[in-house]
Amino acid sequence: MQRFCSVKYVKNRTKYNCKYMNNSVIANITDSIKRLQVNKVFTAESFVSDTQSRAAVRMALGRLVSSGKIRKLDRGRYYKPQETILGEMVPGIEDVLSDLVFDKNRKVIGYLTGTIVFAQLGLTTQITTQIQIGVKKYRRSARRGRYTVTFVEQPNPIKKENIELFRLLDALRFIKDIPATTPEEAVERMLFLVGRLSEQKQKRLVDLALNYKPYVRALLGAIMEKNNANEELVLKLRKSLNDSTIFRFNISEEIIPTTNWNIKKKQV
Repeated sequence: MQRFCSVKYVKNRTKYNCKYMNNSVIANITDSIKRLQVNKVFTAESFVSDTQSRAAVRMALGRLVSSGKIRKLDRGRYYKPQETILGEMVPGIEDVLSDLVFDKNRKVIGYLTGTIVFAQLGLTTQITTQIQIGVKKYRRSARRGRYTVTFVEQPNPIKKENIELFRLLDALRFIKDIPATTPEEAVERMLFLVGRLSEQKQKRLVDLALNYKPYVRALLGAIMEKNNANEELVLKLRKSLNDSTIFRFNISEEIIPTTNWNIKKKQV
């Protein structure tokens, strides 16, 4: 048995809180971790068993963190670091955020969006550690390693097959906030991104857009009209809008048919 003690100072007195742990627990967990892939995130729960209690596992992992053999990512989540000539490597963003986008049964409950995804889509060159995740219900912001995570509500049910389309709609939703680009530049890129979708995917895109805000539908409608998309899909978006509503974006008529969609430049 090994004894582990924490120290607290209360009213000028030192108090020790000591717990005992069987050496075999440390040995078992250390041996298991040796077989794990480096930079792969694992949880404390994966070591809990009939012979290893949750408290004993957490104590053992805490000791391994203190010795530098593993790193703590956040509560109950750890990884085995990898040293290279360039320094210590960290887990990939998919592993870091896995508990926020999948439930325990690996069902999708969220998806990566925001600047980091917009960069992958060619909408910006900005590099960021500010992460956005689309979820069904709003959640408070969180920390995951070096990342700050905020959550945005997705108005549609979240399904894996729709994530690609959600990200395009989110780009229109946050078009004024995409860093290092203008709405006009973003729309020019979106003409290509939407235009390369199959007609079946464009139909799903329109159906999903109906639950987004009116300005998203107006921008998408203008993009699809410019791309000579299926007229029924364009009409479906147009009918979803109020004819008297004006949307203010600094986008030229040469880029998309702004007049047809009540998209007007901001008044100076």
